[in-house]
Amino acid sequence: MRDKLITLFGGGGFVGRYVAQELMATGARVRIAQRDPRRAFFLKPLGGLGQVQFVGADVTRPDTIARAVDGADAVVNLVGTFTDYQRIQVDGARLVAEATAAAGAGALVHVSAIGADPASASRYGRSKAEGEAAVKAAFPTATILRPSVVFGREDQFVNRFAALIAGPLPVIPVLKPGAKFQPVHVVDVARAAAASIADTKAHGGHTYELGGPEVLSMLDLHRWIADATGRRKTFAPLPDVAGAALASLGRLPGAPITRDQWLMLQRDNVVADGAAGFSSFGIAPTPLGAVAPGWLVLYRRQGRFGQTGHPA
Repeated sequence: MRDKLITLFGGGGFVGRYVAQELMATGARVRIAQRDPRRAFFLKPLGGLGQVQFVGADVTRPDTIARAVDGADAVVNLVGTFTDYQRIQVDGARLVAEATAAAGAGALVHVSAIGADPASASRYGRSKAEGEAAVKAAFPTATILRPSVVFGREDQFVNRFAALIAGPLPVIPVLKPGAKFQPVHVVDVARAAAASIADTKAHGGHTYELGGPEVLSMLDLHRWIADATGRRKTFAPLPDVAGAALASLGRLPGAPITRDQWLMLQRDNVVADGAAGFSSFGIAPTPLGAVAPGWLVLYRRQGRFGQTGHPA
């Protein structure tokens, strides 16, 4: 891996920044490609002299993609969206794969998601599956990574619920309380991406589902966060009819959930039976409780000084 050039589309994002650090630790050179590369400049001091490059790129614009992959030994596509599904997750994924093949790069890692299914009720799930198919058609030896819900210090999942639980509401409504997740640590996903590039012979052409060591329901997750942050709250599971009604308002500003997100919650977000996963990379996935309390302390009443206090 030393001195190899790896292009990361979306490398300054939540997962991308960890993939970049894993690759830099191997001695690889990293080219961060995203629409506004200035937002990823924080990565520069994390690498050695000349180890990190930045380039403006948009996965909907072939000319910018071609510049970003020029001379790259491998490419990782981390770009995703919850809005413009066709342009980003289908067409954009195809354009990146086609450009990677045209540039002669030796490896492509495409980060998708558990729930990718051409028959999914949600547009998100269908677009992820269509994007995978487009990638495979253009670059047959691509590695597909499908993580469950990814957690980490900068995530927008655990932190979102923690902020709600830390708020003034004494009763917290819980949408789809029985929906199951297999939260996966962002560092573990990054390690799998780096390992895929390091050994393309073993991992090229394969699809991996990445889940953590625990399966939690939506209600379990809320309770776990409340306990971890020392908050005493009452949780009110909402019936599906109420959840569907809220989802119907998803286009309005401030709506708690969109209709497509509601449809996504109708299927458990867990690793499928028999699917290849972290064991293929020799990675033991990290439990939520092993790392999350380190940043969830921010949601306690007295911050770090409230760690040993009674629930509030």
